[in-house]
Order: sequence, then C-alpha cells, then structure tokens
Amino acid sequence: MEKFYNETLEKLETDIKELEMEADSSIQQVETVIRLIIKCLANVKEYVLNKGFKNTDEEIRFFKYQKPVMVSKLIYYNAIYKIETKKPYGAKPMRKYLNDELKKLKRYFDNNLEFYKYYRTNNSFIDDKLFLRNKYDIKLSLDTFYFEADPNFSTSHDYKAAKIIANDLIQVYLEDQLHKTVYKEKSTNLPKLNWAGSKTALTELIYALHAQGAFDNADIKIIAKTFESIFNIDLGDFYHTFMELKNRKVNRTKFLDSLRDALIKRMDEQEED
Repeated sequence: MEKFYNETLEKLETDIKELEMEADSSIQQVETVIRLIIKCLANVKEYVLNKGFKNTDEEIRFFKYQKPVMVSKLIYYNAIYKIETKKPYGAKPMRKYLNDELKKLKRYFDNNLEFYKYYRTNNSFIDDKLFLRNKYDIKLSLDTFYFEADPNFSTSHDYKAAKIIANDLIQVYLEDQLHKTVYKEKSTNLPKLNWAGSKTALTELIYALHAQGAFDNADIKIIAKTFESIFNIDLGDFYHTFMELKNRKVNRTKFLDSLRDALIKRMDEQEED
C-alpha cells in the first residue's frame, strides 16, 4: 500500500505543478486539476477495495493520513473554484466577501475544536473509532456526509482530517487574496505619475529593462502597455521608435547614459554633504 500510495501522490502533485506552471491560475485550470484529483482518488479506491490492508495499523494510517492528503487537495481546489466563480466586483465588496469566507473557516474550526486538538497533537487513543471502516461512535460529532459515503472507502473522521488540511491551505489563499485586494485598493488612491521625458527616452528604458530580463521575460508589449498606464503616456509605435534608436550612428543609449551620469552625480553630491 505504501509504495502504491507514494507513487500515486507523487504523480498527482507533479501533474498539478505542471498544469499550474503552464499559465496563470484560471477557473478552467482549476476544473482540470479537480478532474485529475477525482481520477486519482478513483484509482486509489479501486486499489483499496481490491487489495485491502495488511492489518488495522495500515488501515488507520491510510484513513488518518494518506487518504486525507489527497482528499484535502480536492476540497481545496473545489473551494478555490467556488471562491473565484462567486467573486464580486469592486475592492470594498471583495474585502467583505473574502473576510466572510475566512469567518466560515473560523466557524468550522470552533465547531470541531476537540477533533482539531486530537488530530494536530497526533493523539491515537481513539483511532480505532475514528479511522477504521464500519467502526463509528454516534457521540463523536459525525458529519452527515459520513452516512452518505461509501463505507468500504470511508471512516467516520477521515473527511474531517482532510478538511483540517484543506482549511489551512484555503486560509492562506484567502489571506493572500485579501492582501492583494487591499494593496490594489491603496494603489488606486496613489497620485498619477506623468512621464516628463520624451517617448524615445521611455522606449529606450523599456527595451533596456526587457533586454536585461528585469520583468521575468515578460513580453515587450506587456511591459510597454504597463508603462503607458503607470506614466499616463501613449508611446505609439514603440517598435518603430526602437528601430530608430538602433539605427543611430552615434550614442544609441543616450538616455541610459544620461541616467547613469545623473545618478553618479547625485551620489557624489551626497558624499560631499
């Protein structure tokens, strides 16, 4: 079981990473990841039903730690899917929405505090009631989900264990989104900067930054559009401007040279003060 599980989990995590590296996070990408996880869990279920476990210790380890890791991924990406598809427009409604989602996590934590303590402190004295199939105690705050699940592939608390793992990840995601929202809201209140130099000078700077790889190999068009937005300027046909720079007979990097000279002069002046 151990070998099969490790190989299956490793492949799943590799497939997810490859998907996430292909493009920025999107709803379609999350849908694909969810399908991958569902397929993976189906394979694991088939293995468990056909092979079974060597002993109760192996069964407890699977339902307490191994299966929850995989299911937590499904819970996490499904939560991300719901969050992204229900996002409101506007910074203020977005902040409220994200904070409400964080409050839901807090309520789940409060409602399941005893199990959180048991699981996170790695206790084991009632594992035989929580993580063995067809062994449950109605007094142990069971989710309705348990009675609807396949008893051959579920225990009374393996899903709760998965929720604990997933909720930690969801909290990080929500807090990151909240931070971005607050930052974006603050940045929109900043005064506009107007480019005081020439279009040729800014084009020279943009191409220099692109050549240096300063923006992680971003497309030159994206960099140019970003600078146009930030500095409130229309560069026009910046590629044509660059070709003119390239064809200069003397001093093709006039603006960059002037930047260097200005900076060195400022440094020298401060040393003299």
